[in-house]
Amino acid sequence: MKVAVAAGANAGGYSQSARTDWTRAEAEGLYGLPFADLVFKAQSVHRENFDANHVETASLLSIKTGGCPEDCGYCSQSARYDAGVKPTRLMDRSDVVAAARAAKRAGATRFCMAAAWRSPKDRDLDQVCDMVTAVKALGLETCVTLGMLDIRHAERLAEAGLDFYNHNLDTSPEFYASVITTRSLQDRIETLANVREAGIKICSGGIVGMGEDIEDRIGLLLLLANLPGHPESVPINLWNEVKGVPVSATAKRPDPIATVRLVATARIMMPKSVVRLSAGRQYMSDELQALCFLAGANSIFIGDMLLTTKNPQAHRDVALLSRLGITSGLSE
Repeated sequence: MKVAVAAGANAGGYSQSARTDWTRAEAEGLYGLPFADLVFKAQSVHRENFDANHVETASLLSIKTGGCPEDCGYCSQSARYDAGVKPTRLMDRSDVVAAARAAKRAGATRFCMAAAWRSPKDRDLDQVCDMVTAVKALGLETCVTLGMLDIRHAERLAEAGLDFYNHNLDTSPEFYASVITTRSLQDRIETLANVREAGIKICSGGIVGMGEDIEDRIGLLLLLANLPGHPESVPINLWNEVKGVPVSATAKRPDPIATVRLVATARIMMPKSVVRLSAGRQYMSDELQALCFLAGANSIFIGDMLLTTKNPQAHRDVALLSRLGITSGLSE
């Protein structure tokens, strides 16, 4: 399955010096290196581009939960599945701002707002833009994920001061149709192009553990790394166990060493991107997280919940980062 990268995806003044012409053979060669060699190479690349002992902390809030018409087979918020999620309306601006203040006090430097839509309606986008402006005024970086965007919507968000737009590619082109049929991979890439055209930074990654194989995970990294401009943030999500969705029948938690290999390969292929350990961290041991940080992961979500699923509690994150000598908003 070939997916076209939309023209203009490198517009908006974005400078990208890293490679965007990786071959599958090169990616597979990296992933398959002896473990110590791979992690050493990834850590070396990491130190060339980031503070190796600092982790970014972000907070995620569901501002409109459930009722989504899409059929994403992993998602508890799809209206097509009985996953026990009660649909809600878009939150009030004041409640979102209060949540952002609490997140900042807890140590977050970026506040992400998620709405379960296929794409936003104009009246809803106006409200979200007001939220973005208000949250940014608190001194936080802002991020939203609202589904597909046309260029007009992207430009409106840019005018409101949005820093990042999250729109995951989810998985490889070959595995994509096994998980989602109501939105094509090309639809997702076109949204990223519109976001980039509007001058907004991109947050885009994927999900592992849905039943895909290692080749699919490498295929996802190839897709991301060969975009005209690498995403500034690359979230790597382990599928969170959700009852009542199709992926629950095929899901298998990745081998921990395979997870570290994926993080390390992502770091090497996208050297200037922040690589985030996102959903599924509650399944990861302290030792696995430490290895992922060593391999180049440098961002986490904080807070007890991620949309509708659990996240490690703050005291566990504080203790782990302290033991590792890693600074963050949590430890400062």
